Amino acid sequence: MVGDISVEARDRVLDVAAGTGLITRRLAATGADVVSLDQSHEMLARAVERGATGMVGTAEELPFGDAEFDVVTFGYLLRYVDSVPGAMTEITRVVRRGGRVGMVEFGRPSGVWRPLWWGFTRTILPLAGLLISRPWYDVGSFLGPSIDAFADSWPPPRLVAAWEEAGLVDVTVVRMSLGGGLVMTATKP
Repeated sequence: MVGDISVEARDRVLDVAAGTGLITRRLAATGADVVSLDQSHEMLARAVERGATGMVGTAEELPFGDAEFDVVTFGYLLRYVDSVPGAMTEITRVVRRGGRVGMVEFGRPSGVWRPLWWGFTRTILPLAGLLISRPWYDVGSFLGPSIDAFADSWPPPRLVAAWEEAGLVDVTVVRMSLGGGLVMTATKP
């Protein structure tokens, strides 16, 4: 995603739902000025410990003025917001004209890969989590149904429409990892 949105050293970038800063670090490696935003103080603290400039907030009420950023990114966010259109409108609001938006999210494979993916997310992932700790088991058990519910409610064509209704153009969708990954990019005209 970071490569697809052509982040440059002079860009001011907002990484929404930054968590511990994985995407933030990739963005910062380009030389861009990156702000990490997350609603979790604990997750954001880990990003800041790793060098991020952090701010607590939510995607549906971004604490920034209009057109403050050249690029806005987010990963694994839209499954957790109350309103996908509301979050996309807010994200679009803080991007300048000509600015870019990028998203990475889990997808759901199709064809022969779907039952294999289902088995992986319903058995192997929870069991692997259990080997680490009970909280990781809970995460592993939650993830597959969460991805399925989002894929049912917000398939890529509906996501594209929500991005366009929020004011973005040139929306692209790239399915990766046999359909298990989804990268979307767009531009604000």
